[in-house]
Amino acid sequence: MKYIVYILFSESKQKHYVGQTDDIVNRLERHNSGRVKSTRYGVPWKLIKTIEVKTRSESMLLEGKIKRRGAKRYLEDNHFGV
Repeated sequence: MKYIVYILFSESKQKHYVGQTDDIVNRLERHNSGRVKSTRYGVPWKLIKTIEVKTRSESMLLEGKIKRRGAKRYLEDNHFGV
């Protein structure tokens, strides 16, 4: 099974959100419908980056790495644009 680490951006809040999932379509729908407590107030969220990994362990490690670095800085450092 593949897992996806993703970065979202909220124009209204000017904030990034980092998460991981095995179903990005469902997860994005949950974020944008207000069913995720931590992203409820930034709707709509725009998916700006996905990174596919092989295991949930890898996804959790990468998610933590991005969160520690900061999503904006991680994107800039890896030339993904912001």
